[in-house]
Amino acid sequence: MALKDYNEKRKFDETTEPKGKAKKSKDKLIFVIQRHAASRLHYDFRLEMEGVLKSWAVPKGPSLDPKDKRLAMMVEDHPYDYKDFEGNIPEGNYGAGQVEVWDSGTYEPLDETSKLSNEKELLKELKAGSLKFILHGKKLKGEFALVKMKNAENNAWLLIKHKDDFAEEKYDAEENTSPKSLVTKFLEEKKSLKSSKKKS
Repeated sequence: MALKDYNEKRKFDETTEPKGKAKKSKDKLIFVIQRHAASRLHYDFRLEMEGVLKSWAVPKGPSLDPKDKRLAMMVEDHPYDYKDFEGNIPEGNYGAGQVEVWDSGTYEPLDETSKLSNEKELLKELKAGSLKFILHGKKLKGEFALVKMKNAENNAWLLIKHKDDFAEEKYDAEENTSPKSLVTKFLEEKKSLKSSKKKS
């Protein structure tokens, strides 16, 4: 079962994260990017396939600059309902910290000539270690690739923006985040708590 690892890592009597059940979109495949202040701030990049969200942790966040090759570490599949998850994962739990949805939308494979369904084409590319797709998000738009790194750890990939009309030089995901965001507030509180502890 694809969600076995996800379920085993979580204490559902303590966290409000959704339980691992497979589900599918009625129409187009969805993607979501969550900004996650855990032990370190990172972005979780998730693509719907086979009723689950295939997931990668992107330490520096996604970029619209084709020059940026962002490290993306593949993690366990997440349930489809995780797409809407925002809130606090309590201390002592896996991934403890604050989570918010940073971007979401639909996506499709770049290859229009494939005779396979969109999902089957994407699964084939995932298995081959080279995914090419088009994102239709609020922040991220256009063509992207996820490429598995050779001679590296099994789960190390690179997230790369293709050169197209949506490409942007010197893009910073943090600069494209609302200053009123839940995660930003959480990080500021954590920072002030640290400095007050140092003073006392």
